[in-house]
This record gives sequence, structure tokens and C-alpha cells, in this order.
Amino acid sequence: MKRRNFIQSTSRLAAGALLLPSILQAVPTAVPAQQKLLLKSDFGADFKWGVATAAYQIEGAWNIDGKSESVWDRFTHRHKGKIKGRENGDTACDFYNRYAGDIDLVKQMNMDVFRFSLAWARIMPDGTGKLNEKGVDFYRRVIDTCLAKGVEPWATMYHWDLPQVLQDKGGWANRDVLKWFEDYAGQITELYGKSVKNWMVLNEPAAFTTLGYLAGIHAPGKIAPRKFLAAAHHATLAMGIGGRAVRQNVENGYVGTTFSCSQVQARKPKDAAAAERLNVMLNRLFIEPVLGLPYPHEKFRFLRKIEKYVQAGDMEKAKFDFDFIGLQNYTRVVGKKSLIPFVRANQVKPLRRGIPKEFVTAMNWEVYPEGIYEIIKQFAAYKNLPPIIITENGAAFPDVVADNKVADAQRTKFYQDYLAQVLRAKQEGADIRGYFCWTLMDNFEWAEGYAPRFGLVHVDFESQVRRVKDSGLWFKSFLAE
Repeated sequence: MKRRNFIQSTSRLAAGALLLPSILQAVPTAVPAQQKLLLKSDFGADFKWGVATAAYQIEGAWNIDGKSESVWDRFTHRHKGKIKGRENGDTACDFYNRYAGDIDLVKQMNMDVFRFSLAWARIMPDGTGKLNEKGVDFYRRVIDTCLAKGVEPWATMYHWDLPQVLQDKGGWANRDVLKWFEDYAGQITELYGKSVKNWMVLNEPAAFTTLGYLAGIHAPGKIAPRKFLAAAHHATLAMGIGGRAVRQNVENGYVGTTFSCSQVQARKPKDAAAAERLNVMLNRLFIEPVLGLPYPHEKFRFLRKIEKYVQAGDMEKAKFDFDFIGLQNYTRVVGKKSLIPFVRANQVKPLRRGIPKEFVTAMNWEVYPEGIYEIIKQFAAYKNLPPIIITENGAAFPDVVADNKVADAQRTKFYQDYLAQVLRAKQEGADIRGYFCWTLMDNFEWAEGYAPRFGLVHVDFESQVRRVKDSGLWFKSFLAE
């Protein structure tokens, strides 16, 4: 198989669940045991509850009020065949114009936190230097609206939408991105640091580097192992850069960064080595340098080539003492060895075979609540790990509007079962301090277009009418305890 064709088939991700190169084989899914009634108080009085969103997925307004083109604008417009339905985020949920009503919905569901991302191209259209005042003012309005309604704004610095002008210079594969990001992080923390105290630096570096620079199925659509390795190293360093910007510019700031993660299981004993390579790529590659450890390439020879991009002092700069880390989990991964020597596991296959329909989401992802417990325990085993916040967890199901309601019983049960496993890990000693649903409302789900619906709020994308689903109403009741 040619390398290009091989890598094009390696992975896919939507809403933050990263499934890297692997042949997935279904294994029987256990029916969760009957659990006691969940209570908000079980999680503790200081536990944070929220919803997560991303700028490109909800804002729309892609080319107005001074915003420049992002890599996702370019990717969806020029590579339409890579997006299901040939769709894009030009309008999305029109959050740019409807933010006040959407933040109202956050409050109505009794959530503490609204997690949103800042669009780099909206704030700094040239990528560096001059600010776009209309873009700056938009986020001021979003932040002020949150505060006025008693909702905490939690800002993500970077959620995949690099300004295209910087991609034209090499993007994350160009070491100059460290200077560009330092400028951006410094400016936004100075702009908003008096109002926003809670920050996340990068959203899932494993996702945007692998899918954007290795698999080519997300923006910027590159299929280049060397660019992937460079981008991965630069993203690792950027986490510390963003963390230091918060420390410098935000009084009493609380800063973390987020990691996509999935419990990895070998299909059979002979697949153990392939499963470990997956574990390295999915769960270890980015967190370990942050904790002061070397890159974990002892189990994956390909990653040894990342050392080419490591300069003197880099690994010291990569280490950063975050206040928390965000874990983002959706399903588990079951790996099987393949004949492809490059990764020895080369394709994600749907998980439907052998699994009852009720245990599979609209993304063909297995519903496996125990997986979030296992991955929390895996991360918590690092001796110097900061506290954990689940910054994304959720599921897409084929919702139906009937009598102006959305009875999404599967999603409600998904949340109940996964929350029970989060509580289990917390009660066993894992320091977990919050849980954010993915996502507030149905939106543009990257390469999957608008078909997968993850929201607690249903969006009619033609009329932009919002309807709180039964799962959102369950949270409203649960959090009103």
C-alpha cells in the first residue's frame, strides 16, 4: 500500500474523540450494572459543572467584522470532498449573533461554567501584531454576558482554527509558531485576564497535529510524517508558553490544558505491542513532557525521529506546573496488529459488528462507560499529575423533534452511566474537580459535518431555533439538587 493511501485511512475524530491508527475489532459490551441514584452532592460542593464549545463549530460570521480566514475556513471551502455533506462552519449556530440567548440556556440548565474558545483569526487577523477591535469586543461581550448571568467563562486559547496566514508560513510545523503563539497568548491574557480567571491553553494537541499533519483528514489537510513530528513538538512547547502567559498576566489565574484520551485494550495477547503503540500516541505523547518526562518513544520507534526537532533547553520549557489538566474522553480503543510496518495498525473500523445497536453512538463509537474510569485511573497514576477536570465527554445520537421536544433517552443514560464511572474514580482517590459536557448545542462537527448531534440543546440549522433536549432537562434537574 502506498504511504499516502495508507495514512489517509489511518484515523478520524469528531468532537474531540481521537481514534489513532488501529484496526478496531468489536468486543462484547457489558451491560452496566444497576447503579444507585446519582446525586450532585456526591461530587462535592466545589465540583464544577459546565458545557464546552469551540469557536469554529458554533460562531459562524467567518468573514465579517475584520476576521481573517482560518485553516478550517480554507479547508472546508477548498477540500469540500473531505467534509460529509460538503458542509462548512460559515454560519454554524450563528453564535456570533445569538450568544446572549445561548448563554441563557447554559444558566437555565443550572451549569456553572461556559467553556468557549477564542478564534485567533478574529482577534489577530494577521496572526500576530495588530488587534482587530471588533473581534476583541465580541469576546468582551460574551464574557460580560456570562458574568452578568452568573456563569463562569472558561476560555480556551486554541481550538484548532489557526489563522490561514500563519499556515501559509508552515503553521504548526514551523518553529516560528512558538513566537506567534507567545504573542497571541500574551495579548489575549492581557485583554481578558481581569474578567476571565480560568484558562485552557490547547485543545487536544494529539488531535490537531495527527489529523491535520499526518492523516490529512482535518485542517490543514497535510499527509507528512515529518511535519507531524515537528508540529507535535511545537504544540508540546506551546502548552508551557500559554501557561506562562496566564501566570504573568492573570491575577489569581487558574490554568490548564486539555488532552484527548482513550483507554486502549489489546484485542488478543498477540496484539499487546500494537495496543501499546496506540497508548503512546493517544495518551502519553503530550502529557509526559508536560510532567517533566521524556517523549515516550521507547515503545514506538517512529517517534524517535521527533528528537530532530528538539533544541537545547526545549524539554525544560515543555515542563509546566499546570493547575489542572483537562481529560476528554468518548470511547475506548481496541487495537489489533496489522501488516503495515509504519504503525502496524492502520485503520479505524466501525464498531457495530457484534455490539448491540443501543451501545453504539451515531459516530459508530462504542458506549463503554468503564472506559472513562480506566483512563482517569491511568492518568491519575502519574505521581505529579495536577487535579483533573473532565473538559469534554458526550455522545451523538440520531435525535428526533416531536411535539417540540427531543426525547433523547440514550444520551441521558450515557451521561448517567459515564458520570457514575467518574464518581467511582473520584471516590477511589482520583482528584477530579469538574465535568463539562460536550456540548452545549448541536454544531458543525468538523469532518463529519452537521449530521452528528452531540448537544444538550437541539439546533434547527435552517431556522436556528433552539430546543433543550430531555438530556439538558435532566441536567437542569440534577444540578438543582
